[in-house]
Amino acid sequence: MSSGRKNVILFIFFSVGIIFLLRLFYIQIIDDSYLRSAHGNVFRNVTEYPARGFIYDRHGALLVYNAPVYDLMIIPKQAKGIDTAEFSKLLGITVEGYSERFRKARAYSPVKSSIFEKQISAETYATLQEKLYRFPGFFVQPRTLRKYPEPIAAHLFGYIGEVDSATTAKDRYYKEGDYIGKSGIEQSYESTLRGKRGTRTMVVDAFNREKGSYQNGKYDTLAIPGKSITLSLDANLQRYGEELMKNKVGGMVAIDPQTGEILALVSAPSYDPNLLVGRERTGNYAMLLQALTKPLFNRALMAYYPPGSTFKLINDLIGEQEGVLFPNTSYYCDGGYHMGSQTVKCDARHGSLNLEAAIAHSCNTYHCYVFRSIIDQKKYGSSEEAYQSWRNHVLTFGIGKRLNSDLPQELKGNVPSVEYYDKYFGKGRWKSSTVVSLSIGQGELGITPLQMANTMCIIANRGYFYVPHIIRQIGDSAGTQKRYSEKNYTDIDPKYFDIVQNGMESVVESGTAAASKIKGITVCGKTGTAQNPHGKDHSLFVGFAPRENPKIAIGIMIENGGWGAEWAAPIATLMMEKYLTDTILRPEIEKKMLEGVILPKVYQEKKELKKDSVVVKAVAMKLKGE
Repeated sequence: MSSGRKNVILFIFFSVGIIFLLRLFYIQIIDDSYLRSAHGNVFRNVTEYPARGFIYDRHGALLVYNAPVYDLMIIPKQAKGIDTAEFSKLLGITVEGYSERFRKARAYSPVKSSIFEKQISAETYATLQEKLYRFPGFFVQPRTLRKYPEPIAAHLFGYIGEVDSATTAKDRYYKEGDYIGKSGIEQSYESTLRGKRGTRTMVVDAFNREKGSYQNGKYDTLAIPGKSITLSLDANLQRYGEELMKNKVGGMVAIDPQTGEILALVSAPSYDPNLLVGRERTGNYAMLLQALTKPLFNRALMAYYPPGSTFKLINDLIGEQEGVLFPNTSYYCDGGYHMGSQTVKCDARHGSLNLEAAIAHSCNTYHCYVFRSIIDQKKYGSSEEAYQSWRNHVLTFGIGKRLNSDLPQELKGNVPSVEYYDKYFGKGRWKSSTVVSLSIGQGELGITPLQMANTMCIIANRGYFYVPHIIRQIGDSAGTQKRYSEKNYTDIDPKYFDIVQNGMESVVESGTAAASKIKGITVCGKTGTAQNPHGKDHSLFVGFAPRENPKIAIGIMIENGGWGAEWAAPIATLMMEKYLTDTILRPEIEKKMLEGVILPKVYQEKKELKKDSVVVKAVAMKLKGE
């Protein structure tokens, strides 16, 4: 053999050896897929999901706890020789469903575990566990689901759902298949309730059976349970409020004025929170979403309405602060407020009234004059300047801005700006008479039931409020955030609140809400009837009790309820009576409120109501397991 040919052969062998060495280096050092595949045949990494924190009411009643469920996991590369027909039958799915799930898992990763079927019940798991060794590549991972012993406070609790890609990209704690609070308390206190997950490395045999922890758990990490939280919610009051608001549409919030703690938060119609957990959640959510009455919509926080006559109290306080209104200020009511060709009607001819009487009888005429006296003051250079001052006063009552409670999705309501009216009417082309409807809580004003209740806290406290909040205690630590114990002051002098409280007391004792007074308890309140261009007027009431040392403040709005004294005032005072005395001494009124059906016109059409009933019935049947 010539030396040249020999060198060529040596070069070829040398090159092949180099290639094999480089490939071996790549496989062992750079590419870990083979290592992971090998480990996957021997080891199994199991995520230990922590128990989510329990939720209690202010008296220690358990409101939310956990129940065990199981996720069926798959490692696609190991799932070979599967009898798909038998396996699908065990899970209660179709063979096509099996194929679709397998494709999705393989697209995620051929060698990493992912969820094949989530939230398997304990019964299904018991059946599956006996036969799982016959299906390589599959294993079960335990986790928990939320359970609610009582079907109340659904909007307050919120619900839990699977994380989306945007969440996993933003927060590295979460990964595909994790669950997160999507609304309500579950969202607000997610980081507190969720805990911290752990991991276990298990050794498995050729039959996919666990043989124990790798190196006796040396590399395992323990899951840390979430902290339990205690709410300010009174479960008994919440339950009673939901019963009173049954077959009605609206929102109601009750707050302790001395602390800002939310005692009850009702959005009607509501739903059983158990509907939005487990494998039935998606279907139930879709059905609730179709319901015409929109039970998923949180009207207590997210709906704002014209406050109607309940807003007159704020307008009066601003008039006092501006020095244009006094207790003995008198205006004459002949059935309406007249400014040129414009007339704002009043419900009666009240004659000459002072401030206290004007509040007690809810005189539109009087309060239009008060508004005009504020806006037309000569100390301001223009109507725009005077209106801006008036608006600044309103904003200090927490209207037109978020109260920054610990509940998500809270809307700020609306107090129209100078810029809005300049754009709508033209700069310099509007004055007090143009926007006088604001004085009686109409026009562009919008307020949520939460804000309505908060304004009552302000008046009860004579000028300040605590940020409304639902949290009372986290874990074993007493107390909450500092911001919940700080007083937030309006710009109204405390001395002006007494006459307004006098008028509010007269409302319940002898005025528009006299039929709703509570024996032995001094209630300060104000009825409201908000105009509704789409049907019957809305019924509103705000109030607090008792007048001295107040313990509960309420704001309530019932769509299409008509006069505030007809529905809103009786329901609100029943709530006060229940909370303060734990008994009801007005059974006739209670019976009427519990049995009353007040649905907006659109829901009363036979076809629409039938459609809604079908959805509600279907959801109820699913809940009962029929």
